Amino acid sequence: MLPVFLKERVDRFYEQRLGRHGGQNVFNGRIPGPDAVLLNGNDYLNLSRHPAIVEAQVTELRRAGSGPQMSAVFLNEIDGDCTRTQARLAAFTNMEAAVLCQSGYAANVGLVQAIADRRRPVYLDRFAHMSLWEGARSAGARARMFLHNRPEHLADRVRRFGPGTIIVDALYSAVGTIAPLREIARIATESGSTLVVDESHSLGLYGPGGAGLVAELGLSDDVDFITASLAKAFASRAGLICGPRRVLSYFPWESRHAIFSTMLEPHDIARIAATLEVVQREAWRCERVHANAAVLRNHLILEGYECAAISASPIIALIAGSEENTVLLRDSLEAHEVFGAVFVQPTTPPERSLLRLSVHAGLSISHLERVCYALSSVRDTVRPGDWPDPWARS
Repeated sequence: MLPVFLKERVDRFYEQRLGRHGGQNVFNGRIPGPDAVLLNGNDYLNLSRHPAIVEAQVTELRRAGSGPQMSAVFLNEIDGDCTRTQARLAAFTNMEAAVLCQSGYAANVGLVQAIADRRRPVYLDRFAHMSLWEGARSAGARARMFLHNRPEHLADRVRRFGPGTIIVDALYSAVGTIAPLREIARIATESGSTLVVDESHSLGLYGPGGAGLVAELGLSDDVDFITASLAKAFASRAGLICGPRRVLSYFPWESRHAIFSTMLEPHDIARIAATLEVVQREAWRCERVHANAAVLRNHLILEGYECAAISASPIIALIAGSEENTVLLRDSLEAHEVFGAVFVQPTTPPERSLLRLSVHAGLSISHLERVCYALSSVRDTVRPGDWPDPWARS
């Protein structure tokens, strides 16, 4: 028997999350068939099964097994594969140094916990990834929210509360909006604040050779830290932090996620190194992502859909409003074997639930035609007049 307080909490989950949807988890729809078009993942460059990457990972697994099961702080790996791969990632992103972490979540929480404290505020875009908010909480810092993609509101907050750590996503994962990084970087520089940019959904998709939006905009000298989950365009299991060498040398000894977590395994590092080569060599993958996204965006505009962001992004968010409307939209598309990702609380605010379509390089012309047909067919499933305003106006 569970204690009463825990039972009540679990019961609330089942009542609130499952009871309103006939006992089904809102995230669980149909099982995709063999010919389904999958737009519910983050493998933007279609690299998860790339032969050269898989071979590099398998070869290293055979050679080294699972590797040393310990925290990286105990290893003196001056000339090791991990150190070399980190150096290559730093050069790739045009930053001084890089550190690999166990996940994007660990990278974000660990970095913010290591550079922020209760003496200075942490300014976060309203829609910054939850791991960044958790990092501020872990550091004991006062989190100050500013309105989404509203640099003038950020500037007002900084004038009021003083310099601190400013944190934004380059590309927001739920809605596909792109941050006004030039304006935000200027505020950080003028106020003497630290600037952290999460490039999880932009690394590999923008910039020279896929180096990211910070590099594309020429802001590498104005951004203090770049973080990323490599489980997106890099289709790998790791997180990344890029920034000043002195700080990142200090990071493993101050970040609890680095100290108390087992390091990446050798075959994970081999996969990342091989992926970096493919990303830089096969630029056509990035070009195809954006071309495919343009096809779907243009079709949605012609059909009168209300999208959260009409931008040069591979993320297309269809705002449905309520969870019930989102489930209805999802089920209607899945009946056509088109699968998107449901976003509801706590990922989205109340009554801002949405269905996210993640465009990738593996989509053929036939796939795009099927998706466009499905979107046209379910056009009136959720009437646009019932949808709230796009998130970008929040």
